[in-house]
Amino acid sequence: MTDDAKSTSAPRAMGRKSIRPTLRPRELMTDDPDLAGSWMAQVITLVPQAFPGVLGESLTGKALQDGLWQLRTHDLRTFGEGRHHNVDDTPAGGGAGMVLRADIVGKAILEAKSQARGITPLIYLSPRGRPFDQAMARSLARADGVILLCGRFEGVDERALEHFGVTEVSLGDFILTGGEIAAQALIDATVRLIPRVLGNQASTEEESFSHGLLEHPQYTKPAVWEGRAIPEVLLSGHHAKITAWRKAMAERLTKERRPDLWRAYCAQHGLNPDEDQEL
Repeated sequence: MTDDAKSTSAPRAMGRKSIRPTLRPRELMTDDPDLAGSWMAQVITLVPQAFPGVLGESLTGKALQDGLWQLRTHDLRTFGEGRHHNVDDTPAGGGAGMVLRADIVGKAILEAKSQARGITPLIYLSPRGRPFDQAMARSLARADGVILLCGRFEGVDERALEHFGVTEVSLGDFILTGGEIAAQALIDATVRLIPRVLGNQASTEEESFSHGLLEHPQYTKPAVWEGRAIPEVLLSGHHAKITAWRKAMAERLTKERRPDLWRAYCAQHGLNPDEDQEL
């Protein structure tokens, strides 16, 4: 769907459109309407053209077309003031950069909340937030949707975050130019857990973090490549031995690469984190 013929003030929606009260008029006819009742991600952003981006490809893109989930963007610039639709100002107390204004962000949040239903957490993608993990993705997938606020410049006026009780979430200890890439990662991790999106739900139960461990190594044909053979146990047809090997390998990799996860896993299962697990 393109927005060339649409007003810039209309939120972009992907995914039969449900009718809910809204602070601003919006189109009821679209080439790619929303499907009422499906999980919906709403994104408040200064670059709505960045969406759906990679989310519109592969399995998440097919699921979006099939109405298994919805995507709606709210262009923060349309809530701006003055001829240039200003959305930011200089930091109180001085300093470099610009800060997104609380009154502008507040209008956008109210618009998004007016279109939300049921349980819809409000999240600000921020490097100072709680680390995003698989448990949070599962929790969001069980909700009715999510509202994501993408920051820019030096961030958002703290009063807007406090007033709306916004949850801050971080993808890691690094800084991005804006929250859009982080928002897409969060949406992708969540949407793939929605039933029927992947087609084979068992695959989500065996991958990294699903049981507190990193995923075991994977192999496929040819049986030998560059002198490296597939481990014999995987070709044995002995399912119990294969399961045991995969679990042991997952434990070993987790212990070597993520000691923090390993300690948490051992505490949960009553294991000694300093002992090697048998293969």
